[in-house]
Amino acid sequence: MRFENNSLNKSGVILVASANKLTLFIVIFMLMGILSGAAIHAYASPTAIVAWSDNITLFTDMFLRLIKMVIAPLVFSTLTVGIMRLGETATIGRVGGKAMVWFVTSSILSILVGLVIVTLWHPGNGLNLAIPKESVDTGLAVSGMSLKGFLSHTIPTSITEAMASNEILQIVVFSMFFGIAGASLGEKFNAPLVAALNVVSHIMLKVTGYVMYVAPLAIFAAISSVIASQGLGILLNYASFIGGYYVAVLLTSAVLVAVGYMVLKKEVFRLLNMLKDPVLVAFTTSSSEAAYPKTLERLVSFGCSRNIVSFVLPIGYSFNLVGSMVYCSFASLFIAQAYNIHLSFSEITVMMLTLMLASKGIAGVPRSALVVLAATIPSFNIPVAGILLLMGIDHFLDMGRSAINVLGNGIATAMLSKNEGQLQEEVPEAEPQGVQA
Repeated sequence: MRFENNSLNKSGVILVASANKLTLFIVIFMLMGILSGAAIHAYASPTAIVAWSDNITLFTDMFLRLIKMVIAPLVFSTLTVGIMRLGETATIGRVGGKAMVWFVTSSILSILVGLVIVTLWHPGNGLNLAIPKESVDTGLAVSGMSLKGFLSHTIPTSITEAMASNEILQIVVFSMFFGIAGASLGEKFNAPLVAALNVVSHIMLKVTGYVMYVAPLAIFAAISSVIASQGLGILLNYASFIGGYYVAVLLTSAVLVAVGYMVLKKEVFRLLNMLKDPVLVAFTTSSSEAAYPKTLERLVSFGCSRNIVSFVLPIGYSFNLVGSMVYCSFASLFIAQAYNIHLSFSEITVMMLTLMLASKGIAGVPRSALVVLAATIPSFNIPVAGILLLMGIDHFLDMGRSAINVLGNGIATAMLSKNEGQLQEEVPEAEPQGVQA
């Protein structure tokens, strides 16, 4: 037994050391990406810039494809196991109800922060753009924003098709039906399946560990490509908007941490330290999906119940998009300011509620926040052409959206674990031991 404890302690030290190395490599490669992109933009020919931007992103595409390879089986296995282990339907309903209440509350908080900052900052004032007389094609797919489109996007016709296309929301819906049905059969019948799916989830996390070795290179490629094609000048041209937006992001993060402190006390700072890697991955790749496996692993290492994490985190990825809410509230009023359009308090309230509801059904759509904006703002007489103002810098905005989405879901999961009395003070075993002494 002493040998087991010593082995576990050594394993924990190794995990912490590896995490610190990953963070360091991510930061180094991000800086290298900025420098290389700026140099190429300044000194290379237009043809060479296009060739570099197109080809270097192969590394980013490879990383994101590898992550997507893991996501579907990981979400299905962890969510199903989490629901089955929660046991009674009453427990599932109680935890799910608490999660949804917090998700709605955090969405409202993040919307309010975005509104306050954009109102005080006035990034769109002075642009004085003329409202276009003709409609403008933004190139965004907004056809799926109807009620029919929402339902078809939410409810799967085939779980294999949903997994093949990485429709997280559809996988979540199927997993919840599957898990609740399995839990109702009792432990006697579902124990073998729970054990098997638990092994699958651990294997997927191990695969994720291998995939993360590619992350720094992917981050270098993503940053270098954008800076090479756009140049650092684009950041200066939009400095007021980007600055105000990131003030809103940081303030929203502070609000989330403050709420987390009320529940978790000083442990919230240890949580932030453990979530730094997945947040960095999400920030630099502009994909909260890319950080999902790492987030799940770190929350379990923090001491959250694996059952709670497995149940709450996948749902949060579909319904707790605080970063998208900050962006939508900030961007919509920025566009209104740019065209000198005054909105009444009631119009702003209705628009924000519409944006919040619309955002719940667009998981998996590229540039999802832009799609929500393009589908919503015309109803309030705001020109959809204003979206074009943001499309050039959307990558830099998406970085903040993705990072705060990961942070918000991490804090929410830890709070619910604490509330359910299933937060351990000692760090649990991150993965099953292959050899017992």
